[in-house]
Amino acid sequence: MKITLILFALVLLFTGFAPRKKKILIIGDSISIGYTPFVEQALADVAEVVHNKGNAEHTGTGLKNISEWLGNEDWDIIQFNWGLWDLAYRHPDSKFQGNRDKVKGSITHTPEQYRINLDSLVQILKKTDAKLIFVTTSYVPENEAGRFMKDPEIYNKIAKEVMKKNGIAVNDIFAKTKSTHKKYGKGSDDVHYTPEGYKKIATFIVRMLRKEIG
Repeated sequence: MKITLILFALVLLFTGFAPRKKKILIIGDSISIGYTPFVEQALADVAEVVHNKGNAEHTGTGLKNISEWLGNEDWDIIQFNWGLWDLAYRHPDSKFQGNRDKVKGSITHTPEQYRINLDSLVQILKKTDAKLIFVTTSYVPENEAGRFMKDPEIYNKIAKEVMKKNGIAVNDIFAKTKSTHKKYGKGSDDVHYTPEGYKKIATFIVRMLRKEIG
């Protein structure tokens, strides 16, 4: 087996032939924006990794912009996630960034609205020939201004049901981001991570992407 691999490598070297790099589109929120550079670096030998322009925010934003994000590219893999914005409560008078307020605010999308929107997005994504991977919503710390700790698990359960119905792979990072946040989170009132935290999360993403790349 080793001899075969060595001979194959030599053929590639002397013929100048190299396998085409896979094209990977990552669609997601600020958490995915944070880890994407590390994913891009880790997969540089086998893939071109691109994040959608800007923040994918909630499923409503996704439905509005999905066609633009997909463009005319022939994506091999599309990794996507929504949820963290869907479960956020906001109030116009809130002084917190993004008008977050889980006491006086209104939820962006109820669990049932999230299910409907997510299923609609999946139907659009399934029309591509890409391998689809859904990434679950990350951990929400106790003192976050616009989100409840319990809600990610509720929304993740719904997402898993939608993905199972549609035969789509799931990369469940919730528990991993919970333990990562305790060490590398920006605080008990912030869902975001330090650079080291995003680098750690990237390892969870890369592991599954490499498996799908083969």
